[in-house]
Amino acid sequence: MAKLNAFDLVVTVALGSVLATIALSREVSLADGVAAITVLVAAQWVVSWASVHTSVAQRMVRAEATVVFHDGRFDDVVLSRVRLTRGEVCQAIRSSGCGDLELVAAVVLETDGSLSVVAADRCHTASAMPATTAAPILAVGGAVAEEHRSRGT
Repeated sequence: MAKLNAFDLVVTVALGSVLATIALSREVSLADGVAAITVLVAAQWVVSWASVHTSVAQRMVRAEATVVFHDGRFDDVVLSRVRLTRGEVCQAIRSSGCGDLELVAAVVLETDGSLSVVAADRCHTASAMPATTAAPILAVGGAVAEEHRSRGT
């Protein structure tokens, strides 16, 4: 099952709330409940359609993948903006099976809120990295990977 973005989550919770209200409240008629559900579903459809077909709506609704660690350093400005701690990033690195920051080319906060750890030895062209950071990561990832290959590690 796909993970929800923030807007989808809000609509899902709102739909659940409306359904519960219809089922439990005598003050809300079935027609009012159906109207509320119709409005929520229509809004979801319009926003989804617009985010696929217009760049303005896409920028407003969808998050972008964000690099929070690269070049052996944490980006504290970005960490603060996305409300992550260094500890959370280190936890993701450990969970990926890596125990050394030097072996990590980058950590990316994905659009669904998960953290992706990109090992330096698996980041040769950085073609899957967010466009704004691919060049520095390519340079670092390639250099770190080459250093480890030359040492045989």
